[in-house]
Parts: sequence; C-alpha cells; structure tokens
Amino acid sequence: MKKYYYSIGLMSGTSIDGVDASIIKSDGDQFIEIIDNTFIKYPETFRGELKKIISKSTSKYQISKLSKKIQLIEKKLTKYHYKACLTIILKSGLSFKKIDLIGFHGQTILHKPNAGYSIQIGNSSFLSKITKTNVISNFRQNDILNGGQGAPLTPLYHQLILKKLKLKLPAAIVNIGGISNITYINNNNKIISFDTGPGNFLIDQWVSNKSKNKFDKNGLIAKSGIYNKKIVKSFIEKDYYKKKFPKSLDVKSLKVKNLNKLKLKDGCSTLAMLTVETICLSIKNLKKTPNIILFSGGGRKNKFIIENIKKRVKCKVSLIDEYDFNGDFIESQAFAYLSIRSYLKKYITLPSLTGVKNPCSGGKLSKF
Repeated sequence: MKKYYYSIGLMSGTSIDGVDASIIKSDGDQFIEIIDNTFIKYPETFRGELKKIISKSTSKYQISKLSKKIQLIEKKLTKYHYKACLTIILKSGLSFKKIDLIGFHGQTILHKPNAGYSIQIGNSSFLSKITKTNVISNFRQNDILNGGQGAPLTPLYHQLILKKLKLKLPAAIVNIGGISNITYINNNNKIISFDTGPGNFLIDQWVSNKSKNKFDKNGLIAKSGIYNKKIVKSFIEKDYYKKKFPKSLDVKSLKVKNLNKLKLKDGCSTLAMLTVETICLSIKNLKKTPNIILFSGGGRKNKFIIENIKKRVKCKVSLIDEYDFNGDFIESQAFAYLSIRSYLKKYITLPSLTGVKNPCSGGKLSKF
C-alpha cells in the first residue's frame, strides 16, 4: 500500500516580497492533492535588509566577510518562514502532528553553478526544532556537485501538472518569477528545462528606483511606454542566449546597458520586452513548438508581457489559473513535492533539466 505524505513547501524568491507556503498530500510520484496555499509579507525594513545583504554577496569571500550580518538576517528569515508555517497550519485546519515534512528552499543570495556553488540562507535545524517537524533543505548542492546547474528545480512538478491535466504534447509551462524558466515535455514525454532570461526582477527594480510603486501592476506602465529596440537587440545578443540548454542564471548577471537614459515608462516597456523576447527566443529554439504554454509566477499578471508573447508564438497561451492551479503557488507546491522525493531518496533533477551527469537525488534532512 502506498504511503501518502503531508508536506509544507516554502518559497522566498528573487522578488523578496515574502514567503509563499503550500501544503500538499503526495506519494512523491504521480499522486498530488493540493490542500492549501498562503502568503505572508515581509515587513519593508526586513525586505530592505535582505536586499542589501544579497546585493553585497557577490562572492564567497564577500559572504565570509558578511557572515555575522548574514547569520542575523538568516535567523529573522527563518522566523518569517516559521510564521508562514503557522499561518498555513491555522488556515488549513491541520496540525503540525499531521505534517510529515517541510520543504525549505531558503533565500538564494548567490548562484554560481559554473564555479561549483549556489548559496541559500535559512536555518533548517532551527526551523525543524521550532516546528517539531523534519525539514528538507539545500536542494541544489548535490546536483551542482555532480556537474549540474542546480536549477531550475521545479520541472518534475511541472511535468506532473501537465500529466494531471492530460494536455496534448508537446506542452510547456513557463514560470515568470524574478527569472523566467521553461519546462517543456515533448511527444515522447522527454522533459527539458532551463532559465530563459529575466522575469520580473529587472522591472520591479526599475519601477522601485524610479517611482513610488514597487512593481508595474498589470503591465500598465510598460503599455504606456515605447520600448527601445536597440537595447533589446543588444541584450539578446549576449552569450547566454546563444548557449545550448540546460542552463541557469543568477539575477546578478542581468545587466542592461543604456537603460538609465530612458523615462520610467519607456524603461519599463523595454525591460518587459526583454522578458518577452527571451521567452519567445527560447520557444523558437525548441525542436517542436508546444501545442500549449501555461504561464505561472507573478509575471503572468503583467498583461503587457503575456499579450506580446501571444502575438509572437504560434500556439495556445493560457494562464495556469485557467486550469484550477493557483499560479502564485506553483513553486511552493513544487518544494513540498520535492521534499517528499528527497526524503524517499528519489531523483529530483535530471541531465536534461540541469545538465547533471545522471538522475540525481538531493536535499539535506534536518530531524527535530
């Protein structure tokens, strides 16, 4: 008889706005039931502290210099993740006794897989102790140690969603988070995945720096501007976009030249078009165009981005929400699912996803 696990998945992405939390019930294989989702917001003071630490964490040397400050931030971060656990437990009507595992991704402060590391902060032992629950963390390390990029990590969950929805293959899911990534399943059920390029990160940063807003709601600022074709063309000519997949990006590598010469609306339009063009370029580079692409992540709410993608691709484009999946919580659900796979010693990455040498398990178990 199959055992089903209740797992909480926690995700704090590059937007650094708070913690997404999900509870799922799964066997870590083909069965998945979503129990609940919730979000807790970081206070602005903490968000500022976290942004500052991430911007200063440019190398292992810098991280070692900042170690005392990072430890303080890490403790606060873990407490907010604990708060997310408490919130979703109360919301769902379950208790911690019912929860078998917590999948704790932590906060990425530096991703350099080609140099052999990806660093996430978050104290899994502390979280395990205060929740009295086994915690799985450090999902990327084993993949990187075995020649992989350590990212993206969500494709196996994306594959499960596409299978559950019984969509005609080939099909794809594109997640527009801080960075955008694609999971593509071909006619033979072979799965590939890679980071396509920027998502929301550059847009949010631009809007925050140039206005009182924190992001471009519904893409209205971008829609009111005129994008700079030269900047877009120059950006997509970078080496990364000529590289074969699998491949992954760190937000620190997303540099855009000559942007500061532009007005708020034109810069916003230009950055949105970088997301559009890099996603469309990635789709164009696939051997066969998907029949359908489902969009998840915060960037799916940017109508300017989605409308422009629709104009450029020759397939059906839908938001994942149209298929009864909440597009805000796909990643937190994925880490709940991956924590079960990790606990069962199942692989969580594949050569076609991260470039790892062989199917690879991963994650560190912290027992309470």
